[in-house]
Amino acid sequence: MTTSPVGTDVPETGSAAIDPGSANPNHARRWPVLAIVALAQLMVVLDSTIVSIALPDAQADLGITDGDRAWVVTSYALAFGALLLLGGRIADYWGRKRSFVVGMVGFAVMSGVGGIAQNGIELFIARAGQGVFAALVAPAALAILTTTFTRDEERAKAFAVYGAISGGGAAIGLLLGGALTQYVDWRWCLLVNIPIAVVAIAAAVPVVKETKAHGDTSYDLPGAVLVAVGLGSLVYGFTRAEHGWLEPDAIGFIVGGLVVLALFAVVEHRSANPLLPLSVPWHRNRGSALIGIALAGVALVGSTLYLAIYLQAVLGFSPMIAGVACLPITAFIVLASGIAAKLAVAVGPKVPMAIGPVVAAAGLLLLAQVDVDSSYWTGVFPALAVFGFGMGLLMVPVQNVALIGVRDHDAGAASALSSAGLQVGAALGTALLTTVYTSAKTDALPSNPATSDATAFLAAEVSGYTSAFAWAAGLLVLVTPVVLILARVKKHDLPAQGAVHMG
Repeated sequence: MTTSPVGTDVPETGSAAIDPGSANPNHARRWPVLAIVALAQLMVVLDSTIVSIALPDAQADLGITDGDRAWVVTSYALAFGALLLLGGRIADYWGRKRSFVVGMVGFAVMSGVGGIAQNGIELFIARAGQGVFAALVAPAALAILTTTFTRDEERAKAFAVYGAISGGGAAIGLLLGGALTQYVDWRWCLLVNIPIAVVAIAAAVPVVKETKAHGDTSYDLPGAVLVAVGLGSLVYGFTRAEHGWLEPDAIGFIVGGLVVLALFAVVEHRSANPLLPLSVPWHRNRGSALIGIALAGVALVGSTLYLAIYLQAVLGFSPMIAGVACLPITAFIVLASGIAAKLAVAVGPKVPMAIGPVVAAAGLLLLAQVDVDSSYWTGVFPALAVFGFGMGLLMVPVQNVALIGVRDHDAGAASALSSAGLQVGAALGTALLTTVYTSAKTDALPSNPATSDATAFLAAEVSGYTSAFAWAAGLLVLVTPVVLILARVKKHDLPAQGAVHMG
């Protein structure tokens, strides 16, 4: 046993040295497996934004206040991110296929509950329930993908598809949400998950073969409780900060969350079989990728929320047209994903990982220049094209590098951490950017409302949106120095982890 060039946790052995079918029951049907995983990932990711365009209708129908409307997005992302690590371990130990199927069933049920909600509280609870079961589906799906594609070239293609869906699913959610809201009813933004889940389950049962981790399969329940409480407290603290960063409850929840997460790290370090082996994130390549994933979640979900509102409230787009107007993000993510996959093989993943955030941040800064009178084609479209292209360059390599060299025993935990980074980033981003939006809007409101016209109030709204876009850009561009300083992965390292050690 030797150490791989990037300090990974697997034996240094080329993919050609392993018979893929000998320990991998899904190898023979790997492409249908990819299609099933892609469908599940699309459902999970688009649910982060599919309700964004439906928010005005849902808000009016259920009597939700402006201050509470962000919880429609945050409750899903928070439950999802907080429970992903436990979901990953359940997938590893209980069985990845079994976890996938049960998670999809639960997700469909909670989608039905949300679709018939009669008030805001019921909708928030249903969205949180979706997040709970998504926390079981996502790591199981990614672990199935990781342990199925063990050859470097095929693995690169599989992760190009997965990365494109992870990055483009948010914009697809806006499109689908717009179409359903305008032509059917906003409730179908939730109910649509039921037929999607039925198709995925019907395909997975006969196609996917069961895999699970071997060795010690005891659960780290103290770790599961601590990470859920810590992340929940942190996100809630950011949400409360919309009333002021110096508010005692905001400071208390944020500091408390950080303390609990620090305690979680101590518990994991001492645990014989931790929920999250610290060697997974405490690795310079994986660590830089995970930071990139989290900040991508902040930018992608947080900014698309206010983009959807801007298109409808300011430009006057219908829900359907607003969804179509967001498609350039997805189109350019898909375009850039193919380029990123080729770059990763040709020059290594570090190059697109470093360039992507700068390009995406430039797109958000362009978006931050819009005003009340902006044109979609000259003000919004170019920004979305640049933003989408940059996100496509980023998402493919970070998804791959985040799982570099992880043992099969920890595949679910590492996959969960990757998905958790995106979802916790989305939850924190939504809470943080809501605070930025509220503060900027308040500062820009007319000092004398009695003598101000509607345009002045609309301009204050736009000031809130553009501030959110600018903050998202500033956070996203931080990924580049992190990658340049920490990442050491080279192009020849990728084939080495094309061979995932099968337990």
